[in-house]
Amino acid sequence: MIIPFVVMLLSIAILPLVPATAEKWEDWRFQLGIALVLGVPVIAYMAYNFGWVTVGHTAFEYFQFIALLFALFVVSGSIYLEGDIRATPKNNTIFLAIGAAIASFVGTTGAAMLLIRPLLNINAERKRKAQTVIFTILIVANNGGLLTPLGDPPLFLGFLRGVPFTWTFHLIPEWLIINGLLLVLYYALDTAAYAKEEVSDKLLDYTHTTPIRLRGAINFIFFAMIIVGVAVVPSIDLQAIEAGTATWASWVPWRELLFGLAVVGSFVFGSKKIRYELNEFTWAPIVEVAVLFIGIFATMMPALRYLAVIAPKLPLNEVTFYLFTGGLSGFLDNAPTYATFFEMAAQLPGEPSVAGVYEPYLVAISIGAVSLGALTYIGNGPNFMVKSVAESGGVQMPSFGGYIGWTIRYLIPVLAVMVLITIAEGTVTTIIGIALGLAILAYCAYLIYKSHDDAKKVKNLVGSRAGT
Repeated sequence: MIIPFVVMLLSIAILPLVPATAEKWEDWRFQLGIALVLGVPVIAYMAYNFGWVTVGHTAFEYFQFIALLFALFVVSGSIYLEGDIRATPKNNTIFLAIGAAIASFVGTTGAAMLLIRPLLNINAERKRKAQTVIFTILIVANNGGLLTPLGDPPLFLGFLRGVPFTWTFHLIPEWLIINGLLLVLYYALDTAAYAKEEVSDKLLDYTHTTPIRLRGAINFIFFAMIIVGVAVVPSIDLQAIEAGTATWASWVPWRELLFGLAVVGSFVFGSKKIRYELNEFTWAPIVEVAVLFIGIFATMMPALRYLAVIAPKLPLNEVTFYLFTGGLSGFLDNAPTYATFFEMAAQLPGEPSVAGVYEPYLVAISIGAVSLGALTYIGNGPNFMVKSVAESGGVQMPSFGGYIGWTIRYLIPVLAVMVLITIAEGTVTTIIGIALGLAILAYCAYLIYKSHDDAKKVKNLVGSRAGT
């Protein structure tokens, strides 16, 4: 029963590109039809062979997943960064660096939803901006959230399993390597893209600048409610219910109720002008994510069960834990994949241990789930959300396969540097990692240097302040 999951992935990758189905794909009802056609038989199969408890767990995970995305999507829709600074590579890179810094504390989904609309507004005059959205996914929606359990769902699952809240601060070296190299790469790529923009667009961008001012700041209260909900408020206690020890409070989704209060508060106290006029808010992005992930959650149940069966037979060490956890996170959603390998590692000996897991294995599993959740649009919840928001704003985003092409070219080499330096053991691998990192920096320097003449042309037209 793994075939429906493969077909679901292929549908997301191919149907938007096929002329006969491209227009239909824009209709959420068509997407829902595919999700149900593929998902319902799998649900029936899982319920018949493994019981409704398995299906119920998956349905509840979907409920928690979409409730969080929905709340963040709605609340961020009432926050607007008014004004327009120049859409230069420098300013865009600063925005992404801020996103990387806050993602571990407001969550990758929160940071991505908070920054994607301002980034699109700032880059409105530019034609080439897909790279900005892609690196928002790579940095803000994924790798920025490596430092706390609030940052990314897999780390939160680890926290629930006994990993200390501050333990992830040990991952600062890996965080710096990954996000530092991605920011440098983005700056170089955006510099090259900026050089190819029409001079008239650059002049328009330069002349249409106004001071930055935040509007809708009251919504940060509702953002804080969501963050508190994720960090400390319980949801339905399925373990207590299954064990027969549940009280009435165990049946209440307190966390999701708090999310609902935040949503209501944003609608009641937030500005309709900000939401519907300035942000041009529509329901289309969240509807698309909700519909497609019905099919993904349903069809991936057999795939996760198969993974749990074969995982103990895999050759396991620090590097393979990273590769297996990360590679599968890109296609099976990183949170359940993390949980599967966490439980497996807990059965293996080794000291020092954290929450019963040999610490080097836990490092590899944690970084793998977070970093390679960016591998595809479906690896982490905010990936598809950012894509949908960008497309609703008129950005031509790569297809499912096209996006993987971007991650293979730019994300994988960066992660290879990190693995070779911090996870793999041995002096030789460290030297190779440093050499690869220097090669990436040299490539970035080449791109920037090659764009230098184009930048000088704009400087001659609008003065030295217009340089990149």
